[in-house]
Amino acid sequence: MSIRGLKKKQPKTFKVKIITVDAEMEFSCEMKWKGKDLFDLVCRALGLRETWFFGLQYTMKGMCTWLKMDKKVLDQEIPKEDPISFHFLAKFYPEKVEEELLQEITQHLFFLQVKKQILDEEIYCSPEATVLLASYAVQAKYGDYDPNFHEPGFLAHDELLPKRVLRQYQLTAEMWEEKITAWYAEHRGIARDEAEMNYLKIAQDLEMYGVNYFPIAQNKNHTDLLLGVDAKGIHIYSINNRFSPNKSFEWSAIRNISYSEKELTIKPLDKKAEVFKFFSSQLKVNKLILQLCIGNHDLFMRRRKVDSIEIQQMKAQAREEKARKKMENQRLAREKQLREEAERAKEELERRLFQLEDEARQANEALLRSQEAAELLAEKAQIAEEEAKLLAQNAAEAEQERQRLEITALKTKEEKRLMEQKMREAELIAVKLVKESDRRAKEAEHLKQDLHEAREAERKAKQKLFDITRLNYPHMIKYPHYLPTDTRDANFDKGSIKLDLKDIDLKRLSFEIERERLDYLEKSKKFEDRLKELKSEIHALKLEEKQSGLYSHWNEVLGSLDRSLGNIPSWMKTFETGDSSDINLHRPFPAYSLNPTSSWPCTNKIQHTVPVQKSSFQTNSLIANSVGTGTRKQIVKFQQHDSDVIYI
Repeated sequence: MSIRGLKKKQPKTFKVKIITVDAEMEFSCEMKWKGKDLFDLVCRALGLRETWFFGLQYTMKGMCTWLKMDKKVLDQEIPKEDPISFHFLAKFYPEKVEEELLQEITQHLFFLQVKKQILDEEIYCSPEATVLLASYAVQAKYGDYDPNFHEPGFLAHDELLPKRVLRQYQLTAEMWEEKITAWYAEHRGIARDEAEMNYLKIAQDLEMYGVNYFPIAQNKNHTDLLLGVDAKGIHIYSINNRFSPNKSFEWSAIRNISYSEKELTIKPLDKKAEVFKFFSSQLKVNKLILQLCIGNHDLFMRRRKVDSIEIQQMKAQAREEKARKKMENQRLAREKQLREEAERAKEELERRLFQLEDEARQANEALLRSQEAAELLAEKAQIAEEEAKLLAQNAAEAEQERQRLEITALKTKEEKRLMEQKMREAELIAVKLVKESDRRAKEAEHLKQDLHEAREAERKAKQKLFDITRLNYPHMIKYPHYLPTDTRDANFDKGSIKLDLKDIDLKRLSFEIERERLDYLEKSKKFEDRLKELKSEIHALKLEEKQSGLYSHWNEVLGSLDRSLGNIPSWMKTFETGDSSDINLHRPFPAYSLNPTSSWPCTNKIQHTVPVQKSSFQTNSLIANSVGTGTRKQIVKFQQHDSDVIYI
């Protein structure tokens, strides 16, 4: 046979696209295939054995129609398109999903279809039931809730609630997700098929579940009623109420259903009961109603009969499958529990290991710290020992210093006492010097008076001698050296005795003054040395006791000494307090000392002496001071007139 002959014998096909709730499939169908052939192909592809619940639906001229199983596909009024689209949907609904839905695929397809009808608001559901159904849908899709994996926002792309519910309550997506997740967390341990079954068991109790609605009218011109067909019978609803039927006909109470053109007649089993007649909009609607009624009635009668061998086998297989799945689920749950326990034990062991490692690390660190602390303590002990030795040494030095300070304090007290005593002695000496100066001043006044009297007597004697000479030897006035000696001697015999007496008195006075001067110089030198000694001691005590509070005391003592010395007469000013270290009192009388044999008026007069008023006693001081190492000098002179000066 040639290749060309083989091509001629191949049957002609057309393409068909089957759309399920969650998938799409394409098949090539022969031109002679009937609706049942295509339906069986799809069921085999899906692995579906409970085929009596499903059918192939298509839309023609805005009306949903089911493909007839006993007629060819191409002979039916289907859309002329390539490929031809059919929806594989549940055509009839079970009364009790848990008992009638045996296969998992059947259950899954029902779950998806019912869920879509609820979301599309073809089946009304309360908001509370909607949230619960959404939680079961999430459990079927995601499995057990895991807060570590299912973070907030994981349901953002899932459609779980009808738009009517979302509009009814002004809640955000996060709030709805929180409500759904609260229910979802309670479904832990429920398998996917079990979650879908729980979803269907809740949904089958809804009033609009499994009901196909058709608009009808009791008259030909008005459409004011709805006819509903479901697994339990036929129900008549008002146009605005699809929940509570006005009238119901159970399948067991219906004897016959027939239609004639647009009229549909329902005859009850009770012959006495009234026959219900209504009108539909089209003849096709009556045919569709009759088709659904026949199918639901057949299933109703099948449920109440003994199951066929095929159904019994399927139920047995379903029970075995459920038992196996149950055992498998239990095993998986047990393994999961064991795995979770093992993971928890592992986590606990890891945590414990980490804790032990942390404790070991801390112990090592503590050991290192203790070693470092021990070394540090050893160093500190050594340092403390050295510090103890140093402190002991310092204590000994402090004790010695304390003893020295005590001795110094005792010495200071003793020196203070001695200094006070010396100061008192100095004050006494100063007082004595003041008294002595007063006494010497008085003696100087007396000497001044005596000198004045002596000079006056000398002047009178000279005047008398001059008068005698002028009277007795007038020619010798100009040349007194030509006078004879005996004459001169004779002329002066009278006054010589008186002059000799005066000379003797002057000599005695001169010697007495010289003795007093020497005595005064000696006392002044002693007093000067004593003052120097006191000043050096006071200076040393100032340096040593500068912080002991005695400084002010020494200043007071020196002030009192200054005040005491301030009372010395002007001719004793050489003993004023000051910084001079030398007082020149050793200068004797002038070079022209008193000569008792010579005349009183001295011809060798000092030209630089300062003249004073006649008949007065005046003391002039020439003082040269220098701070620290300077000297102070004072010359005291007594002057009666221009030619007579006595120096002290």
